[in-house]
Amino acid sequence: MKRTLLIIIASLFFATNLFADEGMWLPSLIKERISDMKQNGFRLTAKDIYDINQASVKDAIVHFGGGCTGELISSEGLLITNHHCGFGQIQAHSSVENDYLKDGFWAMSREAELPNKGLSVRFLVRMDDVTNKVLKGVTHQMSETERSTKVKENSQNIINEAKRGSHYDARVEAMYYGNQYFLFVYETYTDVRLVGAPPSSIGKFGGDTDNWMWPRHTGDFSLFRIYADKNNKPAPYSKDNVPYKPKKFLSISTSGVNEGDFTMVYGYPGRTQEYLHSEAVRYISEVSNPHKIKLRTMRLEIQSDEMSKSTEVRIKYASKNASVANAWKKWQGEAGGIKRLRTVEEKRAFENRFRIWAGKNKAYEGVVDTLAALYAKLEPLSFVNDYHSEAINANEIIRFAGMITAAAARNAKMSPEVSSSNIRAMMESFYKDYYMPVDKRSFIAIVGEYNKNVPDEFKPDYFKEIMRLHKTTESLANYIYENSIFSSREKALSFIEKGVTQDMFANDPAVVFYTAFNDFFNASIKPVYDQLNSRLTLLYRTYMRGQMEFDTKKEFYPDANSTLRITYGKVKGYTPSDGVYYKHYSTLEGIMEKDNPNIYDYDIPQKLRDVYSKRDFGKWTVNGTVPVCFIATNHTSGGNSGSPVLNADGNLVGINFDRVWEGTMSDIVYDPSVCRNISLDVRYVLFVVDKVAGAGHLIKEMNLVK
Repeated sequence: MKRTLLIIIASLFFATNLFADEGMWLPSLIKERISDMKQNGFRLTAKDIYDINQASVKDAIVHFGGGCTGELISSEGLLITNHHCGFGQIQAHSSVENDYLKDGFWAMSREAELPNKGLSVRFLVRMDDVTNKVLKGVTHQMSETERSTKVKENSQNIINEAKRGSHYDARVEAMYYGNQYFLFVYETYTDVRLVGAPPSSIGKFGGDTDNWMWPRHTGDFSLFRIYADKNNKPAPYSKDNVPYKPKKFLSISTSGVNEGDFTMVYGYPGRTQEYLHSEAVRYISEVSNPHKIKLRTMRLEIQSDEMSKSTEVRIKYASKNASVANAWKKWQGEAGGIKRLRTVEEKRAFENRFRIWAGKNKAYEGVVDTLAALYAKLEPLSFVNDYHSEAINANEIIRFAGMITAAAARNAKMSPEVSSSNIRAMMESFYKDYYMPVDKRSFIAIVGEYNKNVPDEFKPDYFKEIMRLHKTTESLANYIYENSIFSSREKALSFIEKGVTQDMFANDPAVVFYTAFNDFFNASIKPVYDQLNSRLTLLYRTYMRGQMEFDTKKEFYPDANSTLRITYGKVKGYTPSDGVYYKHYSTLEGIMEKDNPNIYDYDIPQKLRDVYSKRDFGKWTVNGTVPVCFIATNHTSGGNSGSPVLNADGNLVGINFDRVWEGTMSDIVYDPSVCRNISLDVRYVLFVVDKVAGAGHLIKEMNLVK
């Protein structure tokens, strides 16, 4: 088994029929790609990109907050990422009195930089192929449960050994559905302070209207600084901490990009599913996405309506609204792209060819048909799972009621004083950004969709009974929100004034609603759902290995799984539809064309209008204006937000922040004609910091090169 596996893995790096732009490559194996990269214009070596013995580009890259990427741009720990990646921190520091979302924030001294509780960044120390160690003792005779137990045991031993005698974290991650395993060792820093952020009218310019679209004019960046102890090691926040001294930081190119230029994105893409069975793709594009889009449309319309009426509500829901909207619009583009490319039909054609081949190879005979049969059983449960997530647990006080009851149970062994203090802190945090009318209106809308679309056999008896009593979701909402202590901060804090006991919330209508749904889901839906997914995972491991043996000319790369990856391509425009061509860049002129004081998302700061009217662009002028964004063919995904975009010399030319809407299906199928990543031109960053923020002291920290 091991010999066959090694042959398969080795073959991944020598086939040639993938587009150069497609693929998310593991840094430790980049030497196998370097020849192709150089043919496309790259001028550095594999060791410049990834090395564990000397400083390399990997040492300037961080996994930011667990969901984005950031990069070091000074010798004093200055870090740049997207505005939307730092949005939660910016929002947390904002108030009606200090509206950093609206006005921006710039620390003019180190003392003014703001700490962020719970925010961390981690550097990759090294990654190692540990496939043989993970599979040591695994045999064909083992059941899947036995195999899983052995893999977990071996993985934990590898992790323990990697962490021994150090302050490092470590993880073992599966690639190719468990056909290959890698150890990732990390160093994590937890004192990360906000340094600067433009107003949302720059950092989120265009809002949800422009999200996932091209051309873009969004200054999507924010600046943070990593702090360490006096020995440059990770340490909790302390006034005694000092700016982190990185092994490597990126120089910034002010030369910009031209069409055809080589670009490389180095970051932490979240999740792709390039090797899915046709039935999984069909469900995503034709069933799941349309229903989830409709549910989120309802929530977004309600949020936007209430946010337009009040500055306080706008601040409370700014981060929530952006989070809901991001996937909502991505799903629309993804479903459209899958349909346009006829991805389901193409996968079925491949599966037919594979089926014929597998008929002569007993190890893979029946795999695609068994996958189809399992998906047929899984589909109704996946549908319920989608609605459980998007229509039941999406309601704020319902979800919060569950969190509080779980916390009360965890705190049962604590003293009443400590338990009350913990619960009170959770409540204060929750109600800081809660507005009941938004939540109640959303409940009426999305629970109504649940009631209409989920078959009765998949609904808890509690819900069927209470709907018979109340008739409408509006009546049910009135009952819950009028009687639950969680519907307001005052009621909740008053309720726990005399202390907290484990069962004191049990009869609250929000708790009863949450408990009924989650108990039913965990008892009746989740076990079968998980069992079917476990069987699918087992089959995918075989199917993945079979695909590699069947299609020996194809170049396979592992799906993204929030581990560090490299992707490369070229700056390039595209044609989204007949008769339309989009060039590869946008400029400040487009911002001024969209500027509209009557629309929040397009109401740019007056300072930017003043700078433009005077044409005071300084050294950031290019052809009489300022470049803002550009597009390229790099294969990116969620998690690549904030990733550095490097030129052929490894210098920073942009900050990745999005994909074009027509190409969002690239998580499932890559189309080189329209798949483009959108990046913020670093020259626009420098222009905003200098001319709009007046924070030139930050630019002095950076190393600017031509």
